[in-house]
Amino acid sequence: MVFQTTDKNRRFVGYWLLVMAAMVFAMVVVGGATRLTESGLSMVNWNPVTGVLPPLTEQSWRKEFSDYKHSPEYKLKNAGMSLEDFKGIYYWEWGHRLLGRIIGIFFLLPFLYFWMKGIIPQGYKRRLIILFILGGGQGLLGWYMVMSGLIDEPAVSHYRLTAHLGLALVIFSALYWTALSLLNPHPTVYAPAMKGLTHMFMAGLVAQLLMGGLVAGLKAGHIFNTWPHMGDTYIPEGLLMMEPIWRNFLDNAITVQFDHRIGAYILFALAIVLFFLSRLQGGAIRKAATFLMITILAQIAVGIVMLLENVPVSWGTLHQGGGVIVLAATLTLMHTMRRKEAL
Repeated sequence: MVFQTTDKNRRFVGYWLLVMAAMVFAMVVVGGATRLTESGLSMVNWNPVTGVLPPLTEQSWRKEFSDYKHSPEYKLKNAGMSLEDFKGIYYWEWGHRLLGRIIGIFFLLPFLYFWMKGIIPQGYKRRLIILFILGGGQGLLGWYMVMSGLIDEPAVSHYRLTAHLGLALVIFSALYWTALSLLNPHPTVYAPAMKGLTHMFMAGLVAQLLMGGLVAGLKAGHIFNTWPHMGDTYIPEGLLMMEPIWRNFLDNAITVQFDHRIGAYILFALAIVLFFLSRLQGGAIRKAATFLMITILAQIAVGIVMLLENVPVSWGTLHQGGGVIVLAATLTLMHTMRRKEAL
């Protein structure tokens, strides 16, 4: 991507925010791996300061393991687990939390430096303050999610998990969009014929990403591991078995997986239309639409393989990261065809 601005301050802040967006992307990927390795409930205590370091002595490890043994996950799923096996899942969750802390530091310290040096362009201070607050809120929401799996059942609430993922995607989008606005402040090509369809694609993508959170929380990807059929048919039994009917779209794992598949087909169809419409536009829009088409094709392919392989950690993590890449591609296309000048 070629950036327009020659303003050094805008470039400094813009590149910094791109790095922050990349770190949030890594956080989402690590979060997916933590969930898929069933490591997210291994740390039953929340110590924002002292939790920076993992246990360093045999005694401290045994203390953590003893606390874990009082959790529903140990009692109902992992009874008899060895200390070495516990360390394996503990390090995943500890790494996830550590990365969150590192992101906070990498945001706060440069932000304060840029503020004191007067580097932050006019109109961006408030946005950056809001982003920092959202980051802190994400940490609190993450612990609120974990708490739901420490009471009776060894599983976090799929509502809280989806909210946690959703806020991470909001933060990523805000960082990425703000970085693009700083680095490419001038509109490239205004394409009214594509704008409405692109917004429709983004609305569908948001729904699809949130459904992905529900699929993960309900472990719906383990129900039907066939494609294109779900079992022996395209439309499986039990699709609307819950009452009232609206509950099926949130709590019925069969319906959630079905909706996630249908969402992928719809997005693929929209991406094809956007791709061909972009052939009539400027080079920047053509490149952005082509990149979007490539990412959606790759994401669907990874999703199919993941499903057929019964959601292994490797493919599941790749699929979660792929969703963020599709989101970035969509934001790039939207930013390329915007009408107004960025501040």
